[in-house]
Amino acid sequence: MRHLIGREEANFVCIQEIKAKDISDARCFALWGDNNVGWLHNKGEEGSGSLLSMWHKEGFSYEYHLMGKGFIVVVGQHVKSSVRCVVANVYSPCALNAKKTLWEDLSNVKMASQESIWCCCGDFNAVRSRSERKGVRGRNDQVREIYGFNSFIDYMSLLDLPLVGKNYTWFRPDGTAKSIIVRGLVTEEWLLKWPMCKQYVLRREVSDHCALVIKSVEKDWGPKPFRSIDA
Repeated sequence: MRHLIGREEANFVCIQEIKAKDISDARCFALWGDNNVGWLHNKGEEGSGSLLSMWHKEGFSYEYHLMGKGFIVVVGQHVKSSVRCVVANVYSPCALNAKKTLWEDLSNVKMASQESIWCCCGDFNAVRSRSERKGVRGRNDQVREIYGFNSFIDYMSLLDLPLVGKNYTWFRPDGTAKSIIVRGLVTEEWLLKWPMCKQYVLRREVSDHCALVIKSVEKDWGPKPFRSIDA
């Protein structure tokens, strides 16, 4: 993780299912390889479903946050561009009813917010169409899940970022199944600020989920300001 953060010169990092009840400054500093780091930890339930959001203080200026079951929403300013923005770190449970609760909670947070430049990233444990899930037996609630997830995205006025590198973001270790359940979603206002923003799917390391790097690169060279890692 530290190698990835350094290589990508990340401003903001979102980690899901960190499997830790407690987090310390020392642990976050070690993960980043720097002690000028801010962080927030959502403990989940006994470590399950836990989330960690981290940012480098020279790249992102924290203002305030909101936290709920399955999400951390951080509001702040991207320092180099002076753009005020929102980064939501999301981990969705598997059960459809629990997903619906998360979608509703996040929708309420966004509707109550005056901020328009949003990025929601993480493990949504849902797909937008049947083609986004291969090698997994169809579930009875799959159609309802797809409809509900798309309705959530539309209600939040979010857009899918183009995938670069791989066509899927989760793979069963033996390669027999794959899906797009990890993704980055942004508002139109985000893309107006960073129009070349894409999500780069990296190779799997120790997880069956691929890390995503969300960044804006002009003509695939010459980095633009915002770089975020979702792992």
